[in-house]
Amino acid sequence: MAEAHQAVAFQFTITPEGIDLQLSYQALNQIYLSGVRSWKKRVSRMRNRVIKGVYPASPSSWLFVVIAILVTMYMRSDPSMGLIAKIQQHLPLSLHVSLSAQGQNIVSALVFSTLLWLSLILALRLCLKLLLSYHQWMFEKHGQVSNTTKVWVTLVRLLSSRKPLLYSYQTSLPHLPVPAIRDTLDRYLESVRPLLTDPEFKRMTELANEFESSLGNRLQRYLKLKALWATNYVSDWWEEYIYLRGRSPIMVNSNYYGMDFLYVTPTPVQAARAGNTITALLLYRRKLNREELNPVSSTVIPLCAAQCERMFNTTRTPGADTDVLQHWQDSEFVAVYHNGRYFRLWVYRAGRLLSPREIEYQIQRILDDPSPPQAGEDKLGALTAGDRTPWSQIRKQYFSSGGNKRSLDAIERAAFFVTLDNEEQGMRGEDPAGNLDRYAKSLLHGKCYDRWFDKSFSIVIYKNGKNGLNAEHSWADAPTVAHLWEFTLATDAFHLGYTEDGHCKGEIDRSLPHPQRLTWDIPTEVQAQVSSSLALAQALADDVDCHVFPFREFGKGRIKKLRISPDAFIQIGLQLAYYRDRGGFSLTYEASMTRLFREGRTETVRSCSNESCAFVKALEGGEAEDHCRRLFRLASERHQNLYRMAMTGAGIDRHLFCLYVVSKYLGVDSPFLKEVLSEPWRLSTSQTPVQQMELFDLKNNPDFISLGGGFGPVADDGYGVSYIIVGEDMINFHVSSKYSCSETVSKSTQKYSSLTFHWTGW
Repeated sequence: MAEAHQAVAFQFTITPEGIDLQLSYQALNQIYLSGVRSWKKRVSRMRNRVIKGVYPASPSSWLFVVIAILVTMYMRSDPSMGLIAKIQQHLPLSLHVSLSAQGQNIVSALVFSTLLWLSLILALRLCLKLLLSYHQWMFEKHGQVSNTTKVWVTLVRLLSSRKPLLYSYQTSLPHLPVPAIRDTLDRYLESVRPLLTDPEFKRMTELANEFESSLGNRLQRYLKLKALWATNYVSDWWEEYIYLRGRSPIMVNSNYYGMDFLYVTPTPVQAARAGNTITALLLYRRKLNREELNPVSSTVIPLCAAQCERMFNTTRTPGADTDVLQHWQDSEFVAVYHNGRYFRLWVYRAGRLLSPREIEYQIQRILDDPSPPQAGEDKLGALTAGDRTPWSQIRKQYFSSGGNKRSLDAIERAAFFVTLDNEEQGMRGEDPAGNLDRYAKSLLHGKCYDRWFDKSFSIVIYKNGKNGLNAEHSWADAPTVAHLWEFTLATDAFHLGYTEDGHCKGEIDRSLPHPQRLTWDIPTEVQAQVSSSLALAQALADDVDCHVFPFREFGKGRIKKLRISPDAFIQIGLQLAYYRDRGGFSLTYEASMTRLFREGRTETVRSCSNESCAFVKALEGGEAEDHCRRLFRLASERHQNLYRMAMTGAGIDRHLFCLYVVSKYLGVDSPFLKEVLSEPWRLSTSQTPVQQMELFDLKNNPDFISLGGGFGPVADDGYGVSYIIVGEDMINFHVSSKYSCSETVSKSTQKYSSLTFHWTGW
């Protein structure tokens, strides 16, 4: 084959006349250009390390300090107060011999200037870290900003005036503080008060007090020691024990999904949509590698960007007891699945990123390829959807050498995974609501074998041009992936665009080698495990009930006119909806980010509070409307305060989780911690933030509305609720539950939520 010959740079044969050397100049040129691209990336990384290493100063400020010191010395003044002379005395003997007295003086001045410059950088960084540790601004009422906060904002902007790179703030972010154990216990008891009877609450209070007096303070000392040593006292344990040590399927239980536009499909051509989507993702990766993305911020405060580091070229590999996240510096190809076959698609040629039209051309080649799957190949992905331990054993025994290892490496080392799905999805046809639900289920689990659930994220391109995303959870949380997906959708629709007939723009180099089919040797033992994993995954997938519905009656515009937080409004509405559905209250999980701190991830906001329960009971009890409104405002203010406390490191659950981990390391049991960590979250909620609204001109393009994404239910008898607030007039909900539980029906939440929002939309 032509592409096989092009891949060989040189060949030689030995003849009677000597060695006959045959060079392939095209292949050598490809190698040379790929090497140039690699070195450019290395130089760029080194440059960025220097720039962010001296932030909030700049590399050029060193020259300013040097000139200032030399000018001062020229004016017969000693700005170092004798330090330059002492440095001169300690210069190496070789410099004393080779340099004149004036030369030695200049070298000493350069050394002093550099040390002074580094000291100033450390001082500026310490000042910035102290400023970023101030969080009182979050607790001030809207429109009532204190003078302290005004001065703080001015100082932060002054120190951040130089344009930062993506990771410039990392070393200046404060560490997550360890709360006082009494404060955490008090907040915990307050959170469970509306869920317990008086005798149950008395018993739990006694358990908490006993824990504090006996074991709690001992565990707290170990935790404070870790906080002094580690960058973040929660994140590494959270990643390992909550995600990587889980042995059950990550499909549905851990992975989550993101959807395409609600009303618009930019092109009905599957290969073209794949071409633009892959290009947009790779453009994002280029910006990520060059650190050209602006740091995400909350008002003027930068958020930790550490989760971005493992976005691409990353996979979760199974282990016997715990999985491992593997990340590679670079990858010039993506892995593609279509009709039961796996391909390696090179997206760079001679160091150049292929144009969208060229990627479309290559994708079309895959779609047109008539070759059948090899034995056992078509459902191989089911191994990533089943239990982790059997997958680990099979991987170690049958995929650790030879052709199987090479093919598996092609998937795991790929920039990301692409599925070319033969189905059509989206809100379409005579049953748009039902089709939207099927779209969600397809992205959440597909056929259980046509996704590679271990990849950091997988892209799904449907036959009618609709797309979507499935993301593995251990490496990052949803806001990080949402930021990537927003960029991808906006770049696809508004920047790359399509021709009038729906194809990608750009020229085609028709000499591109065909996408490479991956080859496998799947013995019967592996096929048996594939069947077992698929049966388990299929049962899990069939049990999931998903319902997606856009709420269009009103949105955050009307809510904000009431001077109420939109998130608090929705959370209280969900409490009312759950009460009407189940006749009671439940422990409620709302994910809040802790990325104000270095390597921060999430904290739990316990949304079911005394105040929200009081409002629901008053409303359902038929009390006066004015009284209900007053209770509603109290509940919303309480929720906002809980959210702020979680964001600023004063949450409940991560602290108790870490205390529990310490107790396990010490080999001691705590009845209190054991009971707390076994409590089920029957209502698990999360808001998908819109972080780059400037990319979507909804005023001129109102149909380009994002659907957001969702996740599976956390408890077998509970609900998973994700929502995204889009623009001023829409809220999109994603609700999941399990068919096996007779008490949960995902569609019922739409009815009760609508009733709630109609009542509260004064």
